[in-house]
Amino acid sequence: MLSLKAATFLNCEEKNEFFSLQRRRWPAAVGSATINCCCAAERQRKEERLISSRGVTMESMMKERRGDNASVLDLDSKSTVGGGVEDAYGEDRATEEQVVTPWTISVASGYSLLRDPHHNKGLAFTEKERDAHYLRGLLPPVCITQELQEKKIMNSLRQYQVPLQRYVALMDLQERNERLFYKLLIDNVEELLPVVYTPTVGEACQKYGCIFRRPQGLYISLKEKGKILEVLKNWPERSIQVIVVTDGERILGLGDLGCQCLPITIDVGTNNEQLLNDEFYIGLRQKRATGQEYAELLHEFMTAVKQNYGEKVLIQFEDFANHNAFELLAKYSTSYLVFNDDIQGTASVVLAGLVAALKLVGGTLAEHTFLFLGAGEAGTGIAELIALEMSKQTKAPVTETRKKIWLVDSKGLIVNSRKESLQHFKKPWAHDHEPVKTLLDAVKAIKPTVLIGTSGVGGTFTKEVVEAMASFNEKPIILALSNPTSQSECTAEEAYTWTKGRAIFASGSPFDPVEYNGKVFVPGQSNNAYIFPGFGLGLIISGAIRVHDDMLLAASEALASQVTEENFKNRLIYPPFTNIRKISAQIAAKVAAKAYELEIDSSGMNRCCYSSPSSRKPREICRELHVHSSIPHLQAELKQQPAKVKDLKSFFVFKFRTAFGGGKSTGFGLIYDSVREREEECAQVSAHQAICRPKLEMLPREERRRQEVNGLFACSAVLCLLFMFLLRSV
Repeated sequence: MLSLKAATFLNCEEKNEFFSLQRRRWPAAVGSATINCCCAAERQRKEERLISSRGVTMESMMKERRGDNASVLDLDSKSTVGGGVEDAYGEDRATEEQVVTPWTISVASGYSLLRDPHHNKGLAFTEKERDAHYLRGLLPPVCITQELQEKKIMNSLRQYQVPLQRYVALMDLQERNERLFYKLLIDNVEELLPVVYTPTVGEACQKYGCIFRRPQGLYISLKEKGKILEVLKNWPERSIQVIVVTDGERILGLGDLGCQCLPITIDVGTNNEQLLNDEFYIGLRQKRATGQEYAELLHEFMTAVKQNYGEKVLIQFEDFANHNAFELLAKYSTSYLVFNDDIQGTASVVLAGLVAALKLVGGTLAEHTFLFLGAGEAGTGIAELIALEMSKQTKAPVTETRKKIWLVDSKGLIVNSRKESLQHFKKPWAHDHEPVKTLLDAVKAIKPTVLIGTSGVGGTFTKEVVEAMASFNEKPIILALSNPTSQSECTAEEAYTWTKGRAIFASGSPFDPVEYNGKVFVPGQSNNAYIFPGFGLGLIISGAIRVHDDMLLAASEALASQVTEENFKNRLIYPPFTNIRKISAQIAAKVAAKAYELEIDSSGMNRCCYSSPSSRKPREICRELHVHSSIPHLQAELKQQPAKVKDLKSFFVFKFRTAFGGGKSTGFGLIYDSVREREEECAQVSAHQAICRPKLEMLPREERRRQEVNGLFACSAVLCLLFMFLLRSV
């Protein structure tokens, strides 16, 4: 049989004849081979010369060859194999009119299709799909719905008594049928989140060598030093928008991301003797690299990422140790689009909870006093964002608002007398006070209204500490944020019982509802998964190339706004996680709007938040609109415009959107939805302000684009779930 590689060198007619013959005679033998060219550009030029010399187009040749018989190359527009209209999310639609160039044809047999997790549907393949994709005889005769598949899997999962068994079963499902996996999570997010996320994922990471099935993402080790760019090019997807990277030093791994998101593990060794002696350990068996060797590897990685994927790819640092996390964020935040979930993501979600809690306890942030147990990346990150929000509200310098925030580390209260021995990220939190050794003494001395735990040590909020908080606060706010559940500073039951039901409580890990004095309390979960999916999507659709603190504040405000009065009645300071798709869409809209606002309103932020090539044109157009901002001039110019642009305000938008190429890939519609509530305010501003800060409106002729933007909201839900399972790592 002629090999597929040899077929590359046939002319167009011979190729078509060859593939027709292959499909008729050996559909299963063809497999999922791809016609590859060692020199694709040269071969493409030869093909084009052949085609033009014969006076035919590739599209006509492919259509003529198709005929009436269905083949594996012709996806039915209603087939969900290629993302048809019956997709689980209803977003994608395959079309028979797509032009397929012969040097990128992928021929898939039914046997291969069933082993492709991206397209496999199992027994949910319809009769028509089984005929079209050579599945006859490869599946039992029954056809069932995806809903019935979901019911069956959930019944099976509920039979497992050990959470890790459920985790392994779900990961197996993901490797077989991704569509069903994500539908399962979307429909049962509250039940399955503790399995695929904290706390179960922590145990999965500890035992990852034993439960390892197949590699997911990329693995870059010290062995690849000097060749990282080549390693990145080994990943099959080219359109990467998000990279989640960890070095595994302070791991709480997450999971898979999907086709436009790439999980990467940087393996520089480990200092964990138990892992080094574990025969199933899959990483480098050497002590962890530090210093210059570590820095050089990370710098090569960052440089290679920008070179391979561009400057708009979001790099999310996950689970780096404190000393590296702060250094990497400080080093690369001004030149790369980077986001540290442990520092910035945790801070944003906690600030959102505090903003919501103020509606229960009253007052402003500046009127409260905060005490942290734990001064690592999470504690200091939260403290800094709280200080920034207070500074924004009061117009006071950040150096002043920091004085309302106190931190306790392993050596006691952080005070000025300890400043010389403190790590650099702790020094801003050293205030004037007598040395205090214990948390209980610190609570009694500072008298905080908010107690936040990020220590990673379980049981540190003792009965005496919680009772002391309750003694001078009518409604003490207690946040026990450490993961997993066993490391939580206190349990929900302890917090409610020791405060006699007066506490406003939230935790990092989930706790069951608590009944106290005949009343049921539902503890909230301060979960980073509220923030990072929507935050990442907002960065992507806005085209930002830098993360600004105001974007984090916008994300916090968006999350806090989703807490309803019904939630407040149950003392919840976070919305139910069942609404995560809507929540993520709102956060994405707010973040994108804030990025856009920074670009337009502040020349100091322009270079900070946007790349020069893509932002130069909008800035030039804004200057042009500023020059021609007189009403008579605009009215005269308006008369020459298409009839659909009827009013002055729409004309502003028309010119601005046209400058962006019709708004393509800018997310204007999504941003519009987030600022729609401010239309009344916009109508009152002057023409000059309306030009410099346009409140984007939808024109009638942009209705089709509005439908595309609605798709972004649906995509945000999918991206949320993709982000939710970020890295399974050592």
